[in-house]
Amino acid sequence: MTQLSELLPAEHPLAGCDDLIDQLRECGRLFHSRGWSVGTSSNYSVVLGNDPVELIVTASGRDKGRLERNDFVHVGADGCAIEPDQPKSSAETMLHVVLAEQPGIGCILHTHSIWGTLLSDYFFEDGGIEFSGYEMLKGLEGIKTHESVHWIPIFENTQDILLLAEKVKACLSDIDQPLTHGFLIRKHGLYTWGRDVFAARRHIEIYEFLFECTARKMSLPEKISGQD
Repeated sequence: MTQLSELLPAEHPLAGCDDLIDQLRECGRLFHSRGWSVGTSSNYSVVLGNDPVELIVTASGRDKGRLERNDFVHVGADGCAIEPDQPKSSAETMLHVVLAEQPGIGCILHTHSIWGTLLSDYFFEDGGIEFSGYEMLKGLEGIKTHESVHWIPIFENTQDILLLAEKVKACLSDIDQPLTHGFLIRKHGLYTWGRDVFAARRHIEIYEFLFECTARKMSLPEKISGQD
């Protein structure tokens, strides 16, 4: 793995972005150790600008627990590499692009945890999962009380990423129930975001806590009315 002291050379397409890249690499190590990004799954990005969109996004097929500084790609609004001779970006880059178009989003993270995958299938017919009453909800940006009701929608999985990106984009501006913090893809995984890498990483951790609580609670025996 590239050592932190070994900065990318000046001629590299990502020169000067070492610190942002290292923050994503740290996410990869953490998520891999927790079982949320295994087998080269997942993709991460940081937003360099949203008018026009510019991103640094993980290259396709990389082990997220062992990311090096050159395992990232500088892409534009079309999801393609801006500079030549870069590796191929994640197949889901356009999902990052439509999210990066939104003001206030500085980082997008995508993971494939066991709990998120199972719940995304179990609750798919409901359209999403509702969380309420958990103190950890306050870890999601802008939520001030555990009494809040939070909804995370679930999209059907598809290989047509452009179509999925359009559906996500439409939901971001939905008047009745806009996307606020994240979404699930059925039998696939979680997408969430934040104003910077640290906020987005916190959202991953909060969602994974909520997913596991929900799944484990479903396996508990029902309480008998009147029983202590």
